[in-house]
Amino acid sequence: MIPKISLISILTDDVEKMVKFYKEVLGFTSEDESGDYIEFIHDGVRFAICSRKLGYDLSQDESYRAEKSGQSFELAFWVPNKEEVDKVYDELIEKGAKPIKKPIDMPWGQRTGLFADPDGNIHEIYAD
Repeated sequence: MIPKISLISILTDDVEKMVKFYKEVLGFTSEDESGDYIEFIHDGVRFAICSRKLGYDLSQDESYRAEKSGQSFELAFWVPNKEEVDKVYDELIEKGAKPIKKPIDMPWGQRTGLFADPDGNIHEIYAD
């Protein structure tokens, strides 16, 4: 088998709040909304928000009921140039993203800013 990621799902206890953030702040539109599972239209890997309850109901694995703690993943959003990083970062914060780290030039040449969604997942906006 050659592994290929085809879907990324963010697990949450508050689907409504997370969907609102990913629609209103990041600008995603939804394709499939069935209460505890919302899939967004995205050019590339499929992307969804899924309730931790649904994860448990489908698997019966107690880890879905465990309290979430710490950063477990990051989404990185590419923009075409370094000036756009600052502009998009400011727009995201104005729309309600939680600021984590204002954009800075990284030692490897990228410009990167960090922000968080309502569940505290830290994501990156960057340009090469």
